[in-house]
Amino acid sequence: MQRLREAWPDVRIIVRADSGFCRWKMLHWCEWASVEYIIGLARNSRLEALGLALMAEAELAYASTGQKQRQFGWLDYAAQTWDKQRRVIAKAEVTDKGRNPRFVATNMEGDAQRLYDEVYCARGEMENRIKEQQLGLFSDRTSCHGWWANQFRVLLSAAAYVLMERIRRVGLKGTEMARAQVGTIRLKLLKIGAVIVRNTRRIRLFFSGAAISNQQCLKTPARSAHNSHPSADTECSPAPSSHSGKRRIVGRTSRVAAPLRPRTSASLGIAPS
Repeated sequence: MQRLREAWPDVRIIVRADSGFCRWKMLHWCEWASVEYIIGLARNSRLEALGLALMAEAELAYASTGQKQRQFGWLDYAAQTWDKQRRVIAKAEVTDKGRNPRFVATNMEGDAQRLYDEVYCARGEMENRIKEQQLGLFSDRTSCHGWWANQFRVLLSAAAYVLMERIRRVGLKGTEMARAQVGTIRLKLLKIGAVIVRNTRRIRLFFSGAAISNQQCLKTPARSAHNSHPSADTECSPAPSSHSGKRRIVGRTSRVAAPLRPRTSASLGIAPS
């Protein structure tokens, strides 16, 4: 934490976790280190007794409407092992399946419902991203006998995820794959064959027409290159389907197309940096 503070002194740090991490030592350390936390709290009879008033309001609203009802409020609670009382968000929910109370310990200020819905529940999306790296980029492959070797493999997987996120956020922006998972990007965009032709002014990538369903995805390298080098001359244009060597215009230059395989149907021109 000291090194993080030295590097980013003005960054707001929030610890967000499920009830498995709700231990008084963890909460005490966060308060000592001036770190905000919002951590799930396993329900028990004492918490449910403190939240009875909220639950009664939710049950009354459900009885009159027949629709799911939620009520939020603040509680002051301390487990027997805690050193002091702490603030707890109480959610009283009633559905056709009955009561569904939830409790979250936090030292953050604000509206209880907003903190629960927008801050605490957002951890589910974070877990999806962890699962995406684990399944799509194989971060769970740690079968080496040495610890450092396994750590290096995890670091490689993390670096791959950073690159994938860059492709998704910049290169695939505005396409049907802008929200695709890394496994889909690997299969539909990266694990395909291409012919690379380079000269002094341009790099061309020739793809098979059957390789990518949406031609906008062919602009991914061009968009990424243009973002890093705004002066780069990039364009996606149809390619001839035979070895005719037909003259065509790509970008602002006129040249004879490089020999292509008959099944090649699209090309991408990227100006070298």
